[in-house]
Amino acid sequence: MTESILKPEQAIYRETVPAGDGWIHEIKAGQIFRIVDLKGNQAVDTLFYSAADTAERYSATDTIVGQRNIYLTTGTTLRSNLGNPMLTIVADTCGRHDTLGGACAIESNQVRYAIEKRHMHACRNSFLLAISDPKWHLTKRDVTPNINFFMNVPVTPDGRLTFEDGISDPLKYVEMRAEMDVIAVISNCPQLNNPCNGFNPTPIEVVIWAGN
Repeated sequence: MTESILKPEQAIYRETVPAGDGWIHEIKAGQIFRIVDLKGNQAVDTLFYSAADTAERYSATDTIVGQRNIYLTTGTTLRSNLGNPMLTIVADTCGRHDTLGGACAIESNQVRYAIEKRHMHACRNSFLLAISDPKWHLTKRDVTPNINFFMNVPVTPDGRLTFEDGISDPLKYVEMRAEMDVIAVISNCPQLNNPCNGFNPTPIEVVIWAGN
């Protein structure tokens, strides 16, 4: 785990994202982007796109292959589907972030839990709401496999994924340096049916510094 020397009061942008809400913002190359788990045990589903061409976007496959590790932490380079560096994790006080669990959807909630869960809000809904403004040039076809910051998804010896209680505590954070101009999209996960949010979704904070 690596702490940052950056101070929030020197940031150029700060916003609190309520539990269950979506968020979208452009981050310029060289800027530093931090996500803060304000209350602890909150999964933060996140996608990144090249601001120059949204057909280029975060790729879980290229990122995993590039670092030969399914988890993200300090030193990880988040790579695009073209193999280009998009962001580099430069500080991380949580220690591990998931690349495999994906985003909850009303359909998966029904399959995993019960047909009665269909009415519940899900991360895919928040992603779709965040990208709904035409200025972002994104559609539902662009919602691809995402990062789950702060989410604890161990892989069992027989290759299965399990959703476990989080390993993050209040005010833990992950911080990234943008290697290109990117569009960041967050769904601050509303999931209530498994322990990824401690059965109690909570707000997060997003912070951006000017960088070099």
